[in-house]
Amino acid sequence: MADPIPTDLAAALSMSGHLGAFSRVTYHAEIGSTNDMALAMATNGEPEGAVVVADQQQAGRGRRGRDWFSPAGAGVYLSAIVRPKGAAGSVPILTLAAGAAAARAVRSVVALPVGLKWPNDLVIGRPWRKLGGVLCETTGHGARIDAVVVGIGINLLVTAYPREIADRATSIEAELGRRVERAPLVVAILESLATVVEHFHADRLSAICDEWRGFAAPSLGGAAVRWADRTGEHRGRARDIDGDGALLVESGGRVERLVAGEVTWEGLSRE
Repeated sequence: MADPIPTDLAAALSMSGHLGAFSRVTYHAEIGSTNDMALAMATNGEPEGAVVVADQQQAGRGRRGRDWFSPAGAGVYLSAIVRPKGAAGSVPILTLAAGAAAARAVRSVVALPVGLKWPNDLVIGRPWRKLGGVLCETTGHGARIDAVVVGIGINLLVTAYPREIADRATSIEAELGRRVERAPLVVAILESLATVVEHFHADRLSAICDEWRGFAAPSLGGAAVRWADRTGEHRGRARDIDGDGALLVESGGRVERLVAGEVTWEGLSRE
């Protein structure tokens, strides 16, 4: 059962006139995973725009099943339901769109020069330190997607991540040297998400890709990368993304199209 929405968040939501469908927010003081809750809601027919926000997650997760450390009050943990009209090919674009929405919100609320690392990380600094991430998961049958749950996590406080990864993780508090309120950032994320989902439904995918490129500029245009697939490890230079959200890498005189897997950004990342 949901908990009452905190007073500051309720006030911030009520004052926004730009949430679109993403104004229906449920709040949990403690939850296993906002994505799991939103997936269950989507399976039960909850319409697009339903949002789950939590103060703490006990089983938060990131890409490729990694744990997402989610202590109480230390971060933004939210998931929203999107209902695309199509097949699984829409998910990579939604991941990019959600990343751009989150980056735009952080820049607008706290003016940090946050950037994006393909496919789903919010980063800052040189080398990169991870500020947040996006995890999109689906419900449906076969190639048909009934719903995409867009999960967004952003580190607000230095307590949002274990000390042993402080060389490659960061928080808004660490970058600014002060704490910021969570409610305005949650609302800004939902407002930005409403905008990019509108682009998505209207097939304005080039607008989504262009905004993503703007946030990811340091990693495109020739950044050295390496990746592995079933044929072994490869190296190349990141050049761009295509209209479907795949990373385009120049390697051995040809352009490789990467749609999944781990990519290491040499010189930009400590990974």
